[in-house]
Amino acid sequence: MPYVPVAALKSYEGKELGYSEWLTIDQARINLFAEATGDYQFIHVDPVQAAQTPFGSTIAHGFLSLSLMPKLMESLLVLPEGLKMVLNYGLDSVRFIQPVKVDSRVRLKVALTQVIEKKPGQWLLKATATLEIEGQEKPAFIAEPLSLCFV
Repeated sequence: MPYVPVAALKSYEGKELGYSEWLTIDQARINLFAEATGDYQFIHVDPVQAAQTPFGSTIAHGFLSLSLMPKLMESLLVLPEGLKMVLNYGLDSVRFIQPVKVDSRVRLKVALTQVIEKKPGQWLLKATATLEIEGQEKPAFIAEPLSLCFV
């Protein structure tokens, strides 16, 4: 993560911060997520039955794709120097545009859209995060994650 002086945070507002590395979403990852959440819908975990759907294969859970956001954005998000901790503060919006088929590669594009000093030593960073699917025109999702930084 790039660290910048607190006074420079606002200068990143409205700027694209870049792209994460590509990550392959394989069936093992999908199955682990199903196990962790108890969501065993066939479209995620049964390749034979899922092949009969319009998708033609299993697809990742939408929330699996979303749960990858903190890891994928960790090397991109600009954070204030002297950071003591950063918390996931929530999401202003999420739209799932298209599913991620098994064995697809995804990457996250991040832009910092808003920087707000909530109170002394607390900075709220709002981003726009777009999960791209390799070879696809439409993204998997567009979300507006919020990160609360304590300095």
